[in-house]
Order: sequence, then structure tokens, then C-alpha cells
Amino acid sequence: MSKADLQDNPVVSPSGTGAVQQTSVSRPGKRPPGPWRTMWSKFSRNGYAMTGLGIIVLFVLASCAAPLLTPYDPAKIDLLYANLPVGADGHLLGTDELGRDIFARLLYSGRVSLLVGFLVAIVAVLIGSFVGAVSGYFGGWVDTCLMRLVDVMNSIPLLFLNILILAIFGSKFSYMILILAFTGWMSVSRLVRGTFLQLREMQYVEAARAIGVSSWGIIFRHLLRNASFPIVVNATLMVGGAILSESALSYLGLGIQAPQTSWGLMLSNAQEFMLIDPLQALYPGLCILIVVLAVNFVGDGVRDALDPRQKMHLSQRRLNKWRKSFSKSKI
Repeated sequence: MSKADLQDNPVVSPSGTGAVQQTSVSRPGKRPPGPWRTMWSKFSRNGYAMTGLGIIVLFVLASCAAPLLTPYDPAKIDLLYANLPVGADGHLLGTDELGRDIFARLLYSGRVSLLVGFLVAIVAVLIGSFVGAVSGYFGGWVDTCLMRLVDVMNSIPLLFLNILILAIFGSKFSYMILILAFTGWMSVSRLVRGTFLQLREMQYVEAARAIGVSSWGIIFRHLLRNASFPIVVNATLMVGGAILSESALSYLGLGIQAPQTSWGLMLSNAQEFMLIDPLQALYPGLCILIVVLAVNFVGDGVRDALDPRQKMHLSQRRLNKWRKSFSKSKI
């Protein structure tokens, strides 16, 4: 028997006294990766998802660092420099009909559009998660009343409802956030409700009830944690929808108002000059397209990473490396 075997397997003396001749302290094994680390490991192998995440991070950093990237004020009007071409007099993308720098307006518009997208997604997820959790856990007449409310909200044309509310109460930034979130939480509530209907029958929920944990404690401490993965997937997809909704409202003149600016407002201002200078509409349209596409890539990547039935795709280089490391010829 080797020395390593003696260290791992202590030998008991044959005298029957039970004395251990050699003992060893067992070392704890390596801690297995948690669910979030496993999700990131799968997510990082998805090229489209990582590209989308990089694009979103790039847009966020560029919008936050707008004063460092351009010296121009996006709201400053200078008719002497109106409709300048690309690169003229230090203007990277030229100027619009009022002499405002287009590149500066794109950067500062990204702040508003991205902030609207993320805030609307967060508020809508909070409202929808609460409604869906209460409906799915308690069931009965509570479930019936809340789901009929969801059906009523889904039966109303959301764009018409947003236009009506903004026309009545005004188009302030805070109002638009609340209105878009108020009309976008229904899908989250149905998703959380379906997850809770399945999770509330689990044995750990019955054990929590047996030891006296309250219903709200079970909802917020146990069930919401286990339902967090589908909520995260839905939240990532809602960001793109919120950006498109804000752009549509701003294009119709009911969203962000001057002197603030957004990509949708830039599209609305550029529609009068489509035949003269189509690039004024091309730049904000491309920004909306790229960001929404990147958000959808990230959402698909998160969904694939959280799906246990999803097969892992390995590149040929990684597969050859694995075969070389674990080949039977080396055993």
C-alpha cells in the first residue's frame, strides 16, 4: 500500500482496541458552481448574446460619457451652421436644420431612450411579479379577480391607451415611464402566475408551512427566488419593447419634448427632411435598430443559458482540445 493510500485510508490496529495507527484530515472538495455562475458559463459561450451585451455596454458607456466625446451642446441652435454635411467644421455627423450637432444629439438621446427602456422594464417586472405571485399562490377568488383584470388590460389597444393618457395628463418623462410600465406588466404576471402554480405544490413549500412560515414569507423568500430565471428572461426582452414604444410615442409628438431629445424625437424632427437629407433619419433609426436587436440577442442568450434542455454547442477548436486532453491513448 502506498503512502497516499495510508493517508486517505486510516488503518485500524488488529488488536481489537480500535486504535487508529494513522489518521488523516479529510479535505473538503471544490464547491460546485452556483446557478448564476453556471448560467454565465453557458451565456458566455453564446457569440450572439455576448455581441449583444457588448453593444449595449458600448451604447451605455457612450451615452454616459457624452460630454467627453463631443464638445457640442445638443440643444444649442446656430442657424449659421445649419444642414452641414458629414465632417464639416468639426461636426462628425453634420448638423440638422437648426444647426444642432447630430452626433451630440445621438449621444444625449441615448441617455433618455436607454433610461426609459430599463426603467420601464424594472417597474413593469415589479408590478407583474407581485400580481402574478399573489394570484398564483393564493388562487381561488384572488386568482380569478386578478386574471380578469389582466384580460381586460390585454383587450385594450395599448398604443391607443398610451396616446390617450399622455394627451390628457401631459408628456412628462415620469408620466411616460409610469404609463408604459402600467400597460406592460400583464405578460410578466401571467408568466409568474404559471410558475407559482407549479412551485406552490413542492415539498419545501409544505415544509415551510408546517414550521409556521407565513404566506408572504414563502412568496418572497422561497418562491420568487425559484421563479427569478424566467422573470430575468422576460425583463431583458421588455427593454427592447419599451425603447420601441417610447420611440413611437416621441415620433407622434407625445413622448419626450424639447429641449430634451430622444431617438424617436429625432426621427420625428427628421421626417420633414427625408428627401433633402435622409441621413438625419438614418442615424437615430440605426441606433434604435441596433440596440433593440442587441437586447433581443441578450434575451435569447439568457433563455438558452437557463434552459436545462438546451444542448451545449462547442466550437471545433474547443472540441479538439478536449479530445487531446482526455484521449484514451494517454491513459
